[in-house]
Amino acid sequence: MGQHLTGTAALVTGASSGIGEATALSLAVEGAAVALVARRGDRLEALAERIRGAGARAQVIVADVTDREQAVGAVERAAEEFGRLDTVINNAGVMLLGPIEGAPLREWERMLSLNVQGLMYVAHAALPHLLKAGASDPRGVADLVNVSSVAGRVARSGSAVYNATKHAVGAFSEGLRQEVTERHVRVSLVEPGAVATELSDHLSDAAKERFSTRFAEVEMLRADDIADAISYLVTRPRHVAINEILIRPTEQVG
Repeated sequence: MGQHLTGTAALVTGASSGIGEATALSLAVEGAAVALVARRGDRLEALAERIRGAGARAQVIVADVTDREQAVGAVERAAEEFGRLDTVINNAGVMLLGPIEGAPLREWERMLSLNVQGLMYVAHAALPHLLKAGASDPRGVADLVNVSSVAGRVARSGSAVYNATKHAVGAFSEGLRQEVTERHVRVSLVEPGAVATELSDHLSDAAKERFSTRFAEVEMLRADDIADAISYLVTRPRHVAINEILIRPTEQVG
């Protein structure tokens, strides 16, 4: 693999596990300095050591992006540390499934806060830095990747609010893309199907059982599969923008 991102800097939210962790490693392999953002500092430190051990730069930023000041602060700390910000991966998210009737509203609020507001806070704070990077060397292009889900395309009984948050991510991404693409900031949407990560660990026992039953016969995607797709997006030549990737396990029907 080439060093397509040498001389650039990236920020990854939700970097303490799963897709975020795998993506941070992948971007570092491509030559980027990487800011690692999440709430679990011990995991971020362990990841940073792996990245540094491979000869790349890593910065640990413990932050909760649902808090606007922390989200903005994380972006500014990364830009100050590296002197620039070329790539932002908005990966932090939570999936809390269940019926609307009788639902605990705190779960809805948590999903809206992280999946939508947190993503928007980071994007808004990062945009001036991305626009600057898009107009400068070494690549003359910058990337914002928002990680959504198949749930952002198809609504299902038992996941309506999660669906709503991911549909919002898709609408926000496309609107922003139209605003900035002519200034060489590429906005991409990645929509994974079933991935073997910690995402399902937050489900209630009943929802976890339904999830397990649905995918019992499916060979699920791995975090590295999604990281590979993200790396492909952000290493395309300046004149190529891949706006959307939908990636499912081969055996996943819907």
